[in-house]
Amino acid sequence: MTRYMQVLLVISIVVILAVLAWEVSNLRLKKNIIYDTGQVCINKNCFEVELARDNFQIEKGLMFREKLEQDKGMLFVFNKEANYPFWMKNTKIPLDIIWINENEEIVYISEFTQPCKTFFCPKINPQKNAKYVLEINGGLSKKSNLKLGDKVEILN
Repeated sequence: MTRYMQVLLVISIVVILAVLAWEVSNLRLKKNIIYDTGQVCINKNCFEVELARDNFQIEKGLMFREKLEQDKGMLFVFNKEANYPFWMKNTKIPLDIIWINENEEIVYISEFTQPCKTFFCPKINPQKNAKYVLEINGGLSKKSNLKLGDKVEILN
């Protein structure tokens, strides 16, 4: 076997293993998860939210959801305030992603964030510290007149 064939074989094996790992990861994430629920209110706009608190819930988020009701969303609850970039991997619906600090104020909004349809998905990095991240239907933050500094009420 020539050196060229050996290199080609190794590259092929690495690509196959990467694709298999990706598929296994997706299968694991497609499993149904039971989330606790709560409510988030901003400027008289209230959303019934699923609470993503542990690493697996946070990793899955709203992946593979075909739709999200207008008054629904997901609230990611982190143990400490820090910078938490998000991405739209395996997400099928446009979302508004809203970062909220430990004082329960909006510090960043990514409006109408589109699903990622490629293998490598870019991260949305607010470069702001947050303790919570709220995902709601794309365009709803503008329609609800949500803005930086708005006070958020988190009930659960």
